[in-house]
Amino acid sequence: MDKLPKDLAESLLPWYEANARPLPWRQDPTPYRVWVSEIMLQQTRIEAARGYFERFMAALPTVEDLAAASEETVLKLWEGLGYYSRARNLHRAAKMVVERYGGRLPADVKALRALPGVGDYTAGAVASIAFGLRAPAVDGNVLRICARLTRCPDSVGDKAVKDAFRQALQERYPPAGGKCAAFTSALMELGETVCLPGTPDCGRCPLSPVCAAHGAGRETDFPVMPEKAPRRVQRRTVFVLEHMGTAALCKRPDKGLLAGLWELPNLEGELDEAGVLRQTAAWGCAPVEASPCGQAVHIFTHLEWHMTGWRVLCAAAPDRFVWTTAAQREDRYPVPSAFRAFKALL
Repeated sequence: MDKLPKDLAESLLPWYEANARPLPWRQDPTPYRVWVSEIMLQQTRIEAARGYFERFMAALPTVEDLAAASEETVLKLWEGLGYYSRARNLHRAAKMVVERYGGRLPADVKALRALPGVGDYTAGAVASIAFGLRAPAVDGNVLRICARLTRCPDSVGDKAVKDAFRQALQERYPPAGGKCAAFTSALMELGETVCLPGTPDCGRCPLSPVCAAHGAGRETDFPVMPEKAPRRVQRRTVFVLEHMGTAALCKRPDKGLLAGLWELPNLEGELDEAGVLRQTAAWGCAPVEASPCGQAVHIFTHLEWHMTGWRVLCAAAPDRFVWTTAAQREDRYPVPSAFRAFKALL
């Protein structure tokens, strides 16, 4: 494996200055705004996160506002982004920042790393972008750039490889307080817009003259990725229970998948009409009629839900469920996007 080019920053920074996208978190990059954006961008595309970020900042513009908000308010603002543990950790961390640091995020990588939900990448991003520290932020995009620049033959999923690239990048950072923020952002921008998975746009890349993979004509051979385990498929029946203009929701357990969020009642397995009516009666809903209302697939990291929906008109509204109006579902109850296709029917 070759070493990272010594003039990495000098080659990349002018390109970034000319090509940086005007993203909302790059405008007024306070530590709080940078932190929230980096948490949102974990497992989420930039275009999907943009609107969420702007709404989140409008509702909770400071660390103190976030810390004082209810968990349900935070989850509602996060509704549809997925990976809801990010929102819970963000909320917990805000309370810690208020209690320990007077509402100001610490300008220290180790202290940032100790906050809930903040890993090496996020700590590096906040430290470098918000505080100008020489702290690499190494995510999948940056690993892909480094692997191609060096023709790294090892899997980028290996911790030793990530650590080696983090250390190598640290040595290439500009002096603290100078262009560190721009260098971190430039690496992100390059991985998101030019050095893409699959076929990179090498004709637009400022690093192509010093890229070992490009020089060998082997760009698509890198990075070497770890093998992925196949996702488990689980079939579920989703109940759209309606009673006098309201619809049933229930809360998921406080731990596990989609912890603590509101959902349409559902069960593992694929029921037919008779099974749906029996189950709804067992819940005390006094079903009047049932009709199929479509199918949907939702993909989690290691699991796929293959869902069949049934719309059931109920003569009773047992208190095992919360019976909600459309306005309440819109304003108060965070329902994960897994149920979007069926929630849209209400």
